[in-house]
Amino acid sequence: MPLSNSNSASPAALESTDTPSPALRVAVLADSDTRWKWGALTARRLTSGDGRAGAPRARISGLLLRGRATPTARQLAEVGDVGIDTGVREVTAVEFLHTVRDEGYDLVVLALVGGGVQAMLHGLAALRLPKRPVVVTGYVGVVYEKLADGLLLRHGADVVLANSRHDAERFRAVYEGVGADASAVTEAALPFLGGAPYRPEQGRDTVVFAAQPSVPASRADRTYLLRRLVEHARLHPEREVVLKLRSRPGEHTTHIEELPYQRLAEKLPGGLPPNFRLVYGHMGEVLDRTDLLVTVSSTAALESLHRRIPTAVLTDLGVREALGNHHFVGSGLLTSWDHLDGGAHPEPDAVWLAGQGVAADGSYDTAYDTARARVTALLAEDRLPDLAPYYTPATAPGYLPGILARHHLAPDGHPLPGAAAPRETGRVRGAVREAVREAARGAYRQGVQRVAPVIRRMGEL
Repeated sequence: MPLSNSNSASPAALESTDTPSPALRVAVLADSDTRWKWGALTARRLTSGDGRAGAPRARISGLLLRGRATPTARQLAEVGDVGIDTGVREVTAVEFLHTVRDEGYDLVVLALVGGGVQAMLHGLAALRLPKRPVVVTGYVGVVYEKLADGLLLRHGADVVLANSRHDAERFRAVYEGVGADASAVTEAALPFLGGAPYRPEQGRDTVVFAAQPSVPASRADRTYLLRRLVEHARLHPEREVVLKLRSRPGEHTTHIEELPYQRLAEKLPGGLPPNFRLVYGHMGEVLDRTDLLVTVSSTAALESLHRRIPTAVLTDLGVREALGNHHFVGSGLLTSWDHLDGGAHPEPDAVWLAGQGVAADGSYDTAYDTARARVTALLAEDRLPDLAPYYTPATAPGYLPGILARHHLAPDGHPLPGAAAPRETGRVRGAVREAVREAARGAYRQGVQRVAPVIRRMGEL
């Protein structure tokens, strides 16, 4: 709009000088470290946070949904700089809804598990805001399980991001197959792809195994993979063999890790060879010095392929939906430790790569153009239609109420009585609340990592 508060400016200057439009207010709500990374970087790519000309300016706020997988300070630091403009704070579902009501966000990115997305959609709808925010959601990585369940729990968002053409086609097919509106499905890519293209370095030969918290799940399978990785290090003493860990014992990620590799390594007969290392840290930094990435089905494979790093997906434990490596059928990447021990390096299939959103052909710079244009158009609407999830008390009366109740919401999306805790009025009360919460988390972690495996083994006797 033309400036009108300067008496000294010439008419020509008044006509040519515009007042910058106010920055968009964006909230990212996440429930784990990986989803926090996805959500924050997605918000940046949808707005001016990634430096793209023409994108709306934004001020991005970070909110962490309180729960078993709420990221620790160390996990947040490991994610690195994701362009958040305000301090990250922890909230309950009801506190988040109150924040949206009070802060007047323009855009909300829900980086949550499916049930969390569904609860927030109903909660936001129940607010009946005169001008509600645009709501975006999606998936952190490869969608290899609970496709219909996860998608229908995300239905109702204005934009459901798909990380590849392959996923976009599957998503639309699911929505159309149940008679739901599929127009929200928008093809993009994983927001955290990047880094320099792979270039071998003379004298460097590094093999990295990307561990996953819950794949495989059994002690026998995880011990097998660890043993083969260590044996590979012994067979190739000239190589640096790295086990890239997702979390420290006691920390939770997107998935529960009952049997941390760190604990299994401590009990491995013969110890660890000198060219074997366990590392934490940012995956991108690890990939900077990787010559072969090995995994069962980690999203790290897509990051590696984007950079054209040699990548292998293991078949040692079978090609099974439970492992997620069935997603890589047709990729040319499936192989075994026996072949890797012998020096084999899989070659990716170009057609498969083209449909998976890894954008190894250099198209990544434009991967978010469609999604950004869609969000910009929605933001320009005078009034958005009411949020209309596929699941309602009428369509899923035996399923939806339980999902909402887990987040202290009634079947109509309103907070249950007593769900909104009074605002903290003193440091002592806040400290007590935090201590109780940490104690509860500690007990939960002990139950997951110590008690549950014992009970499971007893049940197998």
